Amino acid sequence: MATSLCRPPQLPAKGTARPPCQVGPISGLLRGATANRGFISMPKRNIKAFCTLEGTDRSVPSATRESIKRHTISVFVGDESGMINRIAGVVARRGYNIESLAVGLNKDKALFTIVVSGTEKVLQQVIEQLNKLVNVIKVEDLSRQPLVERELMLVKLNVEPDRRPEVMGLVDIFRSKVVDLSDHTMTIEVTGDPGKIAAVQRNLSKFGIKEIARTGKIALRRERIGADAPFWRFSAASYPDLENTVPSNSHLSSSIRPSNGNSEESSGGDVYPVEPYESFSVNQVLDAHWGILAENNSGGFCSHTLSILVNDTAGVLNIVTGIFSRRGYNIQSLAVGPAEREGTSRITTVVPGTDDSISKLVLHLYKLIDVHEVQDITHLPFAERELMLIKVAVNRTARRDILDIADIFRAKAVDVSDHTVTLQLSGDINKMVALQRMLEPYGICEVARTGRVALVRESGVDSKYLRGFSLPL
Repeated sequence: MATSLCRPPQLPAKGTARPPCQVGPISGLLRGATANRGFISMPKRNIKAFCTLEGTDRSVPSATRESIKRHTISVFVGDESGMINRIAGVVARRGYNIESLAVGLNKDKALFTIVVSGTEKVLQQVIEQLNKLVNVIKVEDLSRQPLVERELMLVKLNVEPDRRPEVMGLVDIFRSKVVDLSDHTMTIEVTGDPGKIAAVQRNLSKFGIKEIARTGKIALRRERIGADAPFWRFSAASYPDLENTVPSNSHLSSSIRPSNGNSEESSGGDVYPVEPYESFSVNQVLDAHWGILAENNSGGFCSHTLSILVNDTAGVLNIVTGIFSRRGYNIQSLAVGPAEREGTSRITTVVPGTDDSISKLVLHLYKLIDVHEVQDITHLPFAERELMLIKVAVNRTARRDILDIADIFRAKAVDVSDHTVTLQLSGDINKMVALQRMLEPYGICEVARTGRVALVRESGVDSKYLRGFSLPL
């Protein structure tokens, strides 16, 4: 007869010393309650259950354990004063910490690309709450779709002259750009997916990272190739030769669905269709020139670039944007990403105002507990960059023309399908405006833009400040 692998605990004979309690893998649960009793009292009917518990895996079953995943949420809204604060508040009140945030703003509309980590169940509740906001047009979790994901980072390094060749080798490997160089520092621009950004930061950390400014992640849906690929309905107007081969309503029937019950929106990625829908009165295309103020404003009213270093805690963005909202400041650009120190984030925002009004705003921001540093770098030479993904409708003839335009602007093609080309461009806002206007005649399908990030130029050289000076020969 086989010997049982599990026997009930043997009690000591009467009059003998009781041995100390033998504690198994569940010692953490039992040690405090039984250490002074000498043995564990257990009814016979529970011995079999105890043996089963000791011989099996006590991990939480996968059916009852919800995994925490990183989600990319796209929120398309009709912009109004305080909208950033309201959206950040919905996320903060449910305990989510926003890992990155990219906001493409216009005068009357905005697109938020938010990256958070959480379970599917709770995230669905957040999406439902966002849909209840008055001016929210569409909320979508993009994580389940094939995406083109990009973000931008400006990193300032402490580099002595003898180590520059080593740094330049890494710059070439990661296809980065040097945007500023001084005697002891170097500022590098890096663009890519989140994995590439993390790899660059890890390899450059040995040189000594002085400062980092990162945008949030932006994403566009990758288009399918083949007979079942969706067709953008305005492509037929731009390219009549496509109308005979693809039904004009094929994309409309597959990707138009109601949003908040009163409008229809094209699905997939960060969507700004060129043609406005009849049921929605607001033009859904971001204006290319939005965010540019006249530099020679007689009243001293201009765009101010603020760099805010804060603790990376849940709700900090809601607190900071609340200062702007309560005092009536209009945010033209906002980018949130990890900073150079672990546990901190950097918020880069562009706010129009006078020098006096912005100085008062800076003083109010310094009163917040989670704020470490606030810099108004408007009147200093600084490197400013923004990232844009733009999807254009094409046929075979126009594809070559669009790629030629991309070469002029040093843009890269990151996705190509039968009827579209997706381009990636980084630079200042004037460069974004010029490319978007050049591509408008071809038919723009989607646009995703980050906010602007900026770092002070240690070299002290900026071409904007040299325009009024005659250069020596």
